[in-house]
Amino acid sequence: MSDQDDEYVYDEATGEWRPASEVAAEQAAANAVRDAAGNELADGDSVTLIKDLKVKGAGQTLKQGTVIKSIRLTGNPEEIDCKYEGIKGLVLRTEFVRKR
Repeated sequence: MSDQDDEYVYDEATGEWRPASEVAAEQAAANAVRDAAGNELADGDSVTLIKDLKVKGAGQTLKQGTVIKSIRLTGNPEEIDCKYEGIKGLVLRTEFVRKR
């Protein structure tokens, strides 16, 4: 597909007409969920905790280095939903995890 076939949209930030595919790619990158190291996270990824976390209501602490498998992204780019032994509905902040 060439640029001649692409739709153009007006970018108010730059004041220019730009290809719609280019603008969409930039928006997707801006909305990406990233871990503490800046790596992009996706559904099903495994992550490792980078610090000890006390789990409210569960009465236990998840230790640094704990591996959490099969994460799910939420509507919030700063949080991920996951399961861990004996803890239902665990939501972790992305600032405390690193992608494996």
